[in-house]
Amino acid sequence: MAAFPAQAKVVIVGLGGIVGASIAHHLIERGWDDIVGIDKSAIPTDIGSTSHASDFCYATAHDFLTCWTTLYSIDFFSKRGRYEKVGGLEVARVGDDDRMMELKRKVASGKAFGTRATMISAAEAKEKFPLLEEDQIQGALWDPDAGLVAPRSQTVAGELVDEAVATGKLKSFANTSALDLIVENGHIKGVKTERGTIMADKVIVCAGLWGRLIANMVGEDLPVMPVDHPLTFFGPYTEFEGTGKDIGYPLLRDQGNSAYMRDTGDPKTPEGGQIEWGYYEEKEPRLCHPRDILEKHEARLSPSQRDLPIEQIMEPLERAMELTPILGELGYNENHSFNGLLQVTTDGGPSMGESQKVRGLWYAVAIWVKDGPGMAKLLVDWMTDGRTVIDHNAIDYARFYPFQTTEEYIEARCTETAMKIYNPAVHPREPFAGGRGIRRSPFYEREVELGGYFMELGGWERAHGYASNEHLLDKWADKVPVRENEWDNRHFWRVSNAEHLEMSDNVGMVNLSHFAMFDVSGPDRVALMEYACVAKIGGDNMIGKGIYTHFLDDLGGVAADLTVIRMADRCRVIDGADAGPRDYHYLRRLAEDKGFDVTIEDVSEQYTTIGVWGPNARETLQKIISDPDALSEENAPFASLRQIEIAGKSVTALRLSYVGEQGWELHMKYEDGLAVWDAIRAADVMPFGVETYANTRRMEKSLRLQNADLLTEYNLIEADLARPKVKEADFRGKQAYLDIRARDHQPATLCTLIVDDNTDSHGVARYPVGICPVLDKDTKQTLVDELGRRSFTTSMAFGPTIGKNIALAYLPHDYAQKGTELLIDYMGEEFPMSVAGVGYEPLYDPENLKPRS
Repeated sequence: MAAFPAQAKVVIVGLGGIVGASIAHHLIERGWDDIVGIDKSAIPTDIGSTSHASDFCYATAHDFLTCWTTLYSIDFFSKRGRYEKVGGLEVARVGDDDRMMELKRKVASGKAFGTRATMISAAEAKEKFPLLEEDQIQGALWDPDAGLVAPRSQTVAGELVDEAVATGKLKSFANTSALDLIVENGHIKGVKTERGTIMADKVIVCAGLWGRLIANMVGEDLPVMPVDHPLTFFGPYTEFEGTGKDIGYPLLRDQGNSAYMRDTGDPKTPEGGQIEWGYYEEKEPRLCHPRDILEKHEARLSPSQRDLPIEQIMEPLERAMELTPILGELGYNENHSFNGLLQVTTDGGPSMGESQKVRGLWYAVAIWVKDGPGMAKLLVDWMTDGRTVIDHNAIDYARFYPFQTTEEYIEARCTETAMKIYNPAVHPREPFAGGRGIRRSPFYEREVELGGYFMELGGWERAHGYASNEHLLDKWADKVPVRENEWDNRHFWRVSNAEHLEMSDNVGMVNLSHFAMFDVSGPDRVALMEYACVAKIGGDNMIGKGIYTHFLDDLGGVAADLTVIRMADRCRVIDGADAGPRDYHYLRRLAEDKGFDVTIEDVSEQYTTIGVWGPNARETLQKIISDPDALSEENAPFASLRQIEIAGKSVTALRLSYVGEQGWELHMKYEDGLAVWDAIRAADVMPFGVETYANTRRMEKSLRLQNADLLTEYNLIEADLARPKVKEADFRGKQAYLDIRARDHQPATLCTLIVDDNTDSHGVARYPVGICPVLDKDTKQTLVDELGRRSFTTSMAFGPTIGKNIALAYLPHDYAQKGTELLIDYMGEEFPMSVAGVGYEPLYDPENLKPRS
């Protein structure tokens, strides 16, 4: 073994798992060297979850990023000759219509994101997997690309490390625990280990189940939690004796029972001659904090393998025997069966990216085998280029607010996600029950009295509609449809559509306390914001204005969408609740990297916001403010900022609109909010919910939403948010932006589409939710632009004003023409759509207002 080094460019903590090994491989591929990898276990790991993972690879998720990383990983394993592409089944039992619907939804998501899943009959499923009882199922999903990392992902991890060591660019040290991280002036400097201290420029934590303990060394926590996964074996099963196969039949998922099953191939292979049946606890998941994981010398099998009492799984096992009776015919291998710890997260995504507190410290935790190489590719590109080939907002550790990394919150949310690992269909709007009531506006109690229907974003309780407005359903009954299909209606309140129409007919107020706000002060505040933003921020003539703008990455991708208010002594950034923490940390890092002398302070909970919009917004507000002329058309043009007084409280009125109606965002101190709310309500202004604000009126106005319609894969010109001129000052991504603008045409354009006929094959009117693939009308194939990007709906909502289902989607250049007829696949049914607007082209715009997101 090589001498233990005192210095390295990069230290990988947790080299022995599939993630750490894949990161080492990709670092070297991207030109990195002088890498040291350590692991508290053997290499490859003999105690981490990689050592006992089932190694399944299914690309059947409902989000693009997960499908991308899984497909990348499948290709990676295949090119190494370490993948058995046996295919995979997911079955829907007789009577489980919800599961059948979910399978059709997965097939539609596959069309959107590039997988090849299809629906097959019960008979076809039986033919592919003879151990099934055909009369127990009504149909199945077939994924021809699903398969098994063979013989083990543990084997692949070992091979990757050996190859990396052979290049001379990686030094590997097994049985070497990280004891502490060395931090100086907010930067990582090294790792203390049992063998000595390694000073390093970068440290990557991919320690899996123990990742939280490493993060704790710098005062951080990762919102992930290990959970028991019952893994059982039955045998002997000799069907594939003499074949040499690691697996003979396709993989089988019985997700209605939260279970899966596979054979282990030839009895002479390492784990062969058995049937493996795995289960995920739906009702009482057994979570285990990393500090409670046993050490190697204390564990019967390994620290990540805990004892499995058969009583724990008898109910689902008996149900499994109905579907695959062979489980009851073979002997139960008690000594081989166990509870294998794996990781669940608070929101379904891993914790990746740079630490919030320590520069140069990177995390890659809570990643499954099927995504390991793909996530490693993203992380290494991120470290190398500052960006990734696809938008990584859903995995960025910077997305978490401080309250989301408290132990209480982590346990509450991880308990819920653990119950949904294999649970029947999770709705796109599914709210969490735990970790609620953390952030409340000053008007929360008023909203409770109004019968608010609350959802949550960024910890803020937000009413999507109010029971107090349900009398409006009589007034607007002819324009507010009843959603007959339960899925379309789930987590939706019909009153929201009536509020939408009433606000557009008169005036309404909405709680916008969820805005993330941070103040940028100091000598270089304007210089920083000028460099970060596409729009002009500098110049004395910009003081007192609200500036809608974007951040770009180095290739011109849209990285943020927000408003900057220029004040005399600071710049206030107003951002979305979900993007806020990420953009806050981005600005902090950018300021440090560029040497700007600034202070950036999160003031989200010091201020609150009320939106007042509608054709009567001006005259209504003029009745309750001390100086009515302050909000006249002459004194308060679009995007202007005015100081007004309501109920004796100082209010900053910013004339912007995210609903297409005339009106203002009213910003005030948190403690002044209730008085202002009450004063506006006393003027007989109807409160309306964020459903109108964030979805229905936004969609009728064709306004874009960051992390949905605005992504780093696309540029501002494709989103049709480019300004007529490019400012003279330099800004990040400027040269790429200029090059993009110089193209003859863009590969794709974000278009507004309408569903021409929303009646399904049963004669039921449908109101699509979630993401749907956009198909060519004749070929029925998903549209793909010249850069290989697939077309799918990025936002969808029913617009009560126009009486149509509306969607936004990026369409290839040749299809981005008004009137083009297309299709969407919604849960296995095709609905005709047409292009109603190319680029930013509102369907309803009474005031002809400029866009604001």
